[in-house]
Amino acid sequence: MQPHTSDLLALLELEPLEVNLFRGESRDIGSAQVFGGQVLGQALTAAARTVEGRIVHSLHAYFLRRGDFNAPIVYHVDRSRDGHSFSNRRVIAIQHGEQIFNMTASFQVMEEGLEHQVEMPKVPPPEELPDMVEALRPLIDRLPERMRRFINQPRPFEFRMVQPVNPLAPGKQPPARQVWFRMVDRLPDGEALHRCLLAYLSDYYLLDTSALPHGMSFFSSKVIMASIDHAMWFHRPLRVDDWLLYAIDSPSASGARGFGRGSVFARDGRLVASTAQEGLVRVIRK
Repeated sequence: MQPHTSDLLALLELEPLEVNLFRGESRDIGSAQVFGGQVLGQALTAAARTVEGRIVHSLHAYFLRRGDFNAPIVYHVDRSRDGHSFSNRRVIAIQHGEQIFNMTASFQVMEEGLEHQVEMPKVPPPEELPDMVEALRPLIDRLPERMRRFINQPRPFEFRMVQPVNPLAPGKQPPARQVWFRMVDRLPDGEALHRCLLAYLSDYYLLDTSALPHGMSFFSSKVIMASIDHAMWFHRPLRVDDWLLYAIDSPSASGARGFGRGSVFARDGRLVASTAQEGLVRVIRK
């Protein structure tokens, strides 16, 4: 297992401080603040540590303040309810004495029921698409410093974009994209671990899609983007060390906010999760 994979797994292995109280380290991934996916993954890990015999099926979270990646984050879990089939948990993330994030998650005993789903989009397989980082290598010297730092950051996962990306000339595009992604190493079994890792990865590209029709992106100097909330629903068993397709669209942007929603499909076409996010998309005026 590569060191970057081991480091990400260690990031999700929280330190227990007391009953219902955990501490997680932070990492700098090249963004201006703690990556929202890190806080999502750690908060879900903290909640899962207080539940037995049940697996998360949904979460709803709010990002309240920018996180500091130079300091750890403390997670307090409130055991709101344990019913016959469902358990509910509320998690508050604290840093420097202030709440930076809160989340409610619901866990369910695995059971069978009605089955249907939408079809996976017809897109080229990941083997026919270039790795995102390698595709940007020829442009690296011409990119802004913030983008170079983000791209050059070592990661334990890879992305392959169905739609070509040119950050130097993004142009105006339809508000939709599809991205293949996976962890680069084989991971231990355990549905809880793979769902926490998917929560971590689900924060990539979701809000950014709402800026596509305007020729902007997360790296644009003309716009400030930050997650406000994040929701996930887990439908079926999944593995993040197998290829997953993230199909994202943005039905609306208004009021200095962008809205994105995503469907996550396994390689065999199963819909394994759905996501939704609204975030700040504020154009900088001179």
